[in-house]
Amino acid sequence: MLINEEMKMAEVIHLNHHLLHVINRFGIQLGYGEKTVKQLCAEHELPLPFFLEIVNTFHDPSYFPVDAMLRFDAALLIRYLQQTHAYYLEFRIPEIEQYITRLTTDESWDEAVKRLIRDFFHQYVFELTQHIKREEDRVYPYVLALAHYLETGQGEKELVESLMHYSIQEYENEHDDVESKLFDLKNIIIKYIPRPKDSRILNLILHELFELEDDLHNHSHIENMILVPIVERMEKEFFALTRNGRHD
Repeated sequence: MLINEEMKMAEVIHLNHHLLHVINRFGIQLGYGEKTVKQLCAEHELPLPFFLEIVNTFHDPSYFPVDAMLRFDAALLIRYLQQTHAYYLEFRIPEIEQYITRLTTDESWDEAVKRLIRDFFHQYVFELTQHIKREEDRVYPYVLALAHYLETGQGEKELVESLMHYSIQEYENEHDDVESKLFDLKNIIIKYIPRPKDSRILNLILHELFELEDDLHNHSHIENMILVPIVERMEKEFFALTRNGRHD
């Protein structure tokens, strides 16, 4: 059952509470009342089709409407991806870190085990942060500049210089798979960590790591399958315009 515009937002959460953090990224907070998805999107000035496609890709793993999503505006997609990055760095990662801190304060544990978990987690956070920083500092500004030029005809010289050193194809080739490091961390906890006094904390950490892994998978899927093709199309349009020496 897919989410549709006439459903009440409260019903959406009852149907799949995992969507709550996705909906929050759009600035829609709890206190929905009896309002429908359509009404809340209108209130928050959100394009309804975009909201529905994103939410449904998280709701149903088999649902990924590539053709529909390829028609979305690049700037709209970038804004959503940036909100997702903020969610990871400001909420999800700090929350997991709090659990790991609780875990590693167990006095019955060997210090080497504590250090292994802390170091592995911090290395993962460092790699994820660097990955996000590359996208925020290099990829997204490039995409927005390209979209701005195609809309207004301004910034051609800067774009030509950027294209001499970078294209979305390079991003596609260098796109890190941060999920593999996350899998390794889960595997260490599942297979090799001695049971602490309160084993529930391990279960909490694993639950959060699995949730983060699923979220990252959807995030990278949207980047690779939607953002990259959209920008490749924009690059072709840019080259066609510059070859003709005009902007319509």
